[in-house]
Amino acid sequence: MDDGLIAEVVAQVLKDFASGAGVPAACSTGAAPAAGEGIFDNMDDAVEAAVVAQRDYLLCTMADRRRFVEGIREVILQQDNLERISRLSVDETGMGFYEHKLIKNRLAAEKTPGTEDLVTEALSGDAGLTLVEFSPFGVIGAITPTTNPTETIICNSIGMLAAGNSVVFSPHPRATEVSLLTVRLINRKLACLGAPANLVVTVSKPSIDNTNVLMAHPKIRMLVATGGPAIVKAVMSTGKKAIGAGAGNPPVVVDETADIGKAACDIVNGCSFDNNLPCIAEKEIVAVAGIADRLIAEMKKNGAYELTDQAVIRKLEKLVLTDKGGPQTSCVGKSAKWLLGQIGITAPDCAKVILMELPKEHPFVQEELMMPILPLVRVADVDEAIAVAIEVEHGNRHTAIMHSTNVCKLTKMAKLIQTTIFVKNGPSYAGIGAGGEGYATFTIAGPTGEGLTSARTFARRRKCVMVEALDVR
Repeated sequence: MDDGLIAEVVAQVLKDFASGAGVPAACSTGAAPAAGEGIFDNMDDAVEAAVVAQRDYLLCTMADRRRFVEGIREVILQQDNLERISRLSVDETGMGFYEHKLIKNRLAAEKTPGTEDLVTEALSGDAGLTLVEFSPFGVIGAITPTTNPTETIICNSIGMLAAGNSVVFSPHPRATEVSLLTVRLINRKLACLGAPANLVVTVSKPSIDNTNVLMAHPKIRMLVATGGPAIVKAVMSTGKKAIGAGAGNPPVVVDETADIGKAACDIVNGCSFDNNLPCIAEKEIVAVAGIADRLIAEMKKNGAYELTDQAVIRKLEKLVLTDKGGPQTSCVGKSAKWLLGQIGITAPDCAKVILMELPKEHPFVQEELMMPILPLVRVADVDEAIAVAIEVEHGNRHTAIMHSTNVCKLTKMAKLIQTTIFVKNGPSYAGIGAGGEGYATFTIAGPTGEGLTSARTFARRRKCVMVEALDVR
């Protein structure tokens, strides 16, 4: 250890003792969970700790921020940690697919932008020099979902800390254990790197009451909600700066010019990814009549299990829909094989999605189920397909997919549907960097307009002006 690193460790130890926290039991992330480590008994204490942490963080350098962000990436990408949070996420929530959780957690750790996203703008002239820079908001309150609990914590922690903020998480109660574990892993790594304590915090017992305290707390400068329409509406009504990543109902259009074999494979893979939990995943197909039968046949070769008996489809409806027509929570994120088993069908292990042809008015088309149930709507031509896709997307401005080689029609759909993500000739998950170019995010803010969030989303634009100086042109 060099002298600088020794000095950092000594300073951290003294700071821990001064605060009454004691010395961390171990820097190893494999150690048994300890008390503290960013976990508080009540939300007020969590917020107050994050306030102190953010004030200290303001004095850290950009190099420090980069180290801390890289530390978060490193601890999550440690193979035993990656496997542990991915497995626990499936076991605790009862949703999703372990191998796909591994992919999503790795994606969040590797491809979420860090400090490089904070680009400085410089304006110079006879009147001097002005810098416009991204600066922190302060303490951010982040509400995370049960569908992507660890991915959202990882992604938001990297982006929010890169921007200079501290963050208070309010996880979904049905993902408590895995969310607390993820926060602890991050805090242990940050402690080892000499970061201010409590940059990333949460409460030991997540609840609606704790979420309400977080939203109303006067020291929370920004609220970020990743979840359903109700929680997004709640944060938008607080009067605070709010970022809402709400629901989607992504349609996929297939026209007569598409590579049908590839489209079928991509659609099945995208729809079945993590048992359809991602809001970006294909939720319904709108297919031109001329290729619909061939598309169905190709999808069946790639793992689609087709239902044609209306009585069986009605049994599936009763299983997965509530009296109001929405998704049954107990069925969300379950596999196609499991869902079919519940209605008396023994499906092969290769069954990835449940496919059926339905009219556009059917609730399977209209509702975002977050299950690998994939209705197909047959239409006369590509222009009708685009119109139907826009209708069933419901103006969420989230995600849409199209398989076509007609550039004019691809352009038309992209312009008219106005979604944050528009994937052309690929699976939906290419839109968040899995097999496609670009960065990853698990907070896609359609309702409040930020779209694909990153570090700069969690920062304010500030001007620094030098008058009549530093212009060297």
